[in-house]
Amino acid sequence: MAIYHTKMNPKLPVVALVLEVVMLILFGIFVRYDHDADAKDHHNNTKAQKNEFYFRYASFQDVHVMIFIGFGFLMTFLKRYSFSSVGFNFLIAAFGLQWAVLLQGWLHHFDSSTMKIHIGMEGMINADFCTAAVLISFGAVLGKTSPLQLLVMTVLEEVFFALNEHIAIGILQVNDAGGSMVIHLFGAYFGLAVSRVMFRDGLHGETHEKEGSVYHSDVFAMIGTIFLWMFWPSFNSAIAGHGDDQMRAAMNTYFSLAASLVATFAISSLTSREGKLDMVHIQNASLAGGVAVGTCADMMINPYGAIMIGFCSGIVSTLGFKYLAPLLESKLKVHDTCGVHNLHGMPGILGGLSGAIAAAFASEEVYGLSLYLTFPTLVPEDKNTPLFKRLHEWSDEIEPGKGRSPMVQGGFQALQVLISLVMAIGGGMITGFFLKHTWWGQASDVDCFEDSMYWEVPEAEGFTEVKTDGEHPLDTQDEL
Repeated sequence: MAIYHTKMNPKLPVVALVLEVVMLILFGIFVRYDHDADAKDHHNNTKAQKNEFYFRYASFQDVHVMIFIGFGFLMTFLKRYSFSSVGFNFLIAAFGLQWAVLLQGWLHHFDSSTMKIHIGMEGMINADFCTAAVLISFGAVLGKTSPLQLLVMTVLEEVFFALNEHIAIGILQVNDAGGSMVIHLFGAYFGLAVSRVMFRDGLHGETHEKEGSVYHSDVFAMIGTIFLWMFWPSFNSAIAGHGDDQMRAAMNTYFSLAASLVATFAISSLTSREGKLDMVHIQNASLAGGVAVGTCADMMINPYGAIMIGFCSGIVSTLGFKYLAPLLESKLKVHDTCGVHNLHGMPGILGGLSGAIAAAFASEEVYGLSLYLTFPTLVPEDKNTPLFKRLHEWSDEIEPGKGRSPMVQGGFQALQVLISLVMAIGGGMITGFFLKHTWWGQASDVDCFEDSMYWEVPEAEGFTEVKTDGEHPLDTQDEL
């Protein structure tokens, strides 16, 4: 008989305080300002044309809004879980961005001469990106996990995320400006793997009365949707190169999102007997264009290419919510509370493959010599080759690359889709087995999707206070 240790005091305070003290110590040892923020750096320049702050801060703020408001409110659709949706999102994002700075810094920004990580605006954006993957995974296990489990999941997932990102960016050197592969695909399938390992028959299907929405909870969720929809061009362009790459990323995302929204409305109505719209589709599938265009956002796919990607992703995502999600739950025992497979998983695969095709067919005819700035791996390794000399005369930004052809680069892009899937599913299963023990404070089946398990909830119609004074067995829940 399962015993659910749902009382959070002292487990949550102890774990949270210990983790934050560890962050304090590690930041004290390793993390320092980069040259744009360090007052002692004699090369420091606060002029707009030199300091990274002026290039990146607006994008950083937009991404930050998406993380804390967009993702948080998108998950408030559950009728009795709004405190937890916004509050736990707040908690794991705040902790996650600190842990991400360290992990990504050790792998990508570590100065071996000083043994320090130098953090600037781009590092902060990347930390938010890492946190976004965890929040996507959070959507798959929403309502079924305790805050303690979520903190532990954040610690473990960000390790796997950083390793996968290092393979993509540091080893394979693929392009993934908006993170279709390393953020969305990874976060979705990691969360699905955790959910599969922690699957409980008592939460199967539509049997749980609390796993649903009411009118006002869906309206609140639409706030998250609209914030995400509006700011997604900043998300996909935040770390793209300055100038045309960044502008192209914003424009491609703009058109892809518009197309996915129209496609979502059309397919949602088409798949209903009476032609009525499903708010679940509108809240989620309308955003699929932002996910799917992420990998190739800064590539020369032209506006019509962005519209095609967005249109296809809207269709795929809506059909996934309508037909595939019930099959995954009934046949594979994957209970996906927020439908992250439909919004992030399948569009992430579509985005990764679209990026592979766009890279494989890139050419000087389309890009000019900027081809070698968008795809640095196409630059020859040998500085003495005629092509390298021509490129260096054109721009002093050119550095030796890998000498790949566009087709080879496209192959590496496609390979990263597979690697991200393997890393996500493998890491998620390991994490799920670790979190499965009831000591971590997860609620019993009957008390899932219920704020009052972990929050002091003001008295309101439809809410009853659930006591969590200690351990209680599953078969006595009705008495509590």
